[in-house]
Amino acid sequence: MILLSVSRTRRRRLGVAAAAGGLLAALLTAAPAVAIPDPGDSPTAGKEVSRSDKAEARAAIQSGEIPAQDEIVHSDNIRHVANIPKDALSGTNSDLAFQGRYAFAGNYDGFRIFDISDPKAPKTVAQVLCPGSQNDISVSGDLLFLSTDSSRSDSSCNSTTQPATEKSSWEGMKVFDISDKRNPRYVAAVETACGSHTHTLVPERKNVYVYVSSYSPNAAYPDCQPPHDGISVIKVPRKAPHKAALVGFPVLFPGEGPDGGGNPGGPTNPGVSKTTGCHDITVLPSKDLAAGACMGDGILFSIKDPERPKVIDRVQDNVNFAFWHSATFNQKANKVVFTDELGGGGGATCNAEIGPNRGADGIYDIVGKGDRQKLVFRSYFKIPRHQADTENCVAHNGSLIPVKGKDLMVQAWYQGGVSVWDFTDSSKPKEIAYFERGPLSTDQLVTGGSWSAYYYNGYIYSNDMAKGFDVLKIDDRRTDPARWVQLRELNVQTQPDYFD
Repeated sequence: MILLSVSRTRRRRLGVAAAAGGLLAALLTAAPAVAIPDPGDSPTAGKEVSRSDKAEARAAIQSGEIPAQDEIVHSDNIRHVANIPKDALSGTNSDLAFQGRYAFAGNYDGFRIFDISDPKAPKTVAQVLCPGSQNDISVSGDLLFLSTDSSRSDSSCNSTTQPATEKSSWEGMKVFDISDKRNPRYVAAVETACGSHTHTLVPERKNVYVYVSSYSPNAAYPDCQPPHDGISVIKVPRKAPHKAALVGFPVLFPGEGPDGGGNPGGPTNPGVSKTTGCHDITVLPSKDLAAGACMGDGILFSIKDPERPKVIDRVQDNVNFAFWHSATFNQKANKVVFTDELGGGGGATCNAEIGPNRGADGIYDIVGKGDRQKLVFRSYFKIPRHQADTENCVAHNGSLIPVKGKDLMVQAWYQGGVSVWDFTDSSKPKEIAYFERGPLSTDQLVTGGSWSAYYYNGYIYSNDMAKGFDVLKIDDRRTDPARWVQLRELNVQTQPDYFD
């Protein structure tokens, strides 16, 4: 366990102006296969930066404007209580899910299960080798779901990379039985068009519905043909998960032409991603609502019939949003926070040149009732701590911190670290706590940092792409009431009603 270093506060804000079965860890003897990167959330090789950028990064460290390489800094109200480095799975760490005393951590080479009954000393329970970008992960009862969004030779965990132009290639959803946490069993696979970049569970008593988000079709890909203007829906019977099957492909962006009716992107809207599917969806089952972050569009839709979601409203931001990445409802379901993953997670966008409104969160109020509800923009939020141009940094995955009467959120910002912020006033969001490490490099733009940062049963858990699994504790009167909210399960994209 790596303990917390001495806290120090920044002297001032930096103004950088520049551009076929689960295998346990004991069985992992060969190097894991490398997943093929896809647009958005893709790990990238180190990129050389200019001499002036290198010099500015080093000068900022010497002056105390940014932390030293790998140094930990944080606000006074956050403590770093544990870190578990990567082990047998050497790939990029990705998303997190929780159940009881366990945390489930995705990795491009598979997934890892931690026992977090003592958050200050997490223990590895199992590591499962099952390569495939990006291994987005969620759990429900005895089932674990894993997304594969890279073209593979087959659906097994022994697959290798294979061109998407080959008809026999496979991408989609994998299902594991986790009734024995020490020995997960691979029980089902469902191929989906364009793979599964992310997925969202809509759990019911007898079945689990899975909304599969994917994008970027290509006429040369037999299993990923344009137009790709919707999501795949999978139905998984809890008592017979081997019967998991695709039950529909609802179209969310109807329109004429080869690309459907989503945002056309450039050159019509320069710098904006063309909508060819969705990146991520968050559902709020207690309200029969869902919010979709769909590349060039943000949508609000009804899930009263989970097999046939219905779009209620759709918004675009062709000035400041490049790639609609994810969505979070507040507890009252009268706001949605959308994130813009400018640069696909591999760019240095937390600097003065990019500014406060791009690569940020967009806060939208939900006004009206029923099928007449509308998304109304209120403001942007971006971390106020500028990063060096050798640090990838942009808005990424986060969750609510459940406090009645308040809208509080913890969020990952890659090498920008972990931010806790308050958007109770939609027009005046503000950061109230943070944790971050110094740059991985001062010579290259090396991809790393916190992929996901979520609040679960009194602690904040972060999956750092490079540094491993972090546990943080926030002590603040504004967030303290959340300690009394205890969940049995948390998949952040399936938002619970914390106070039901």
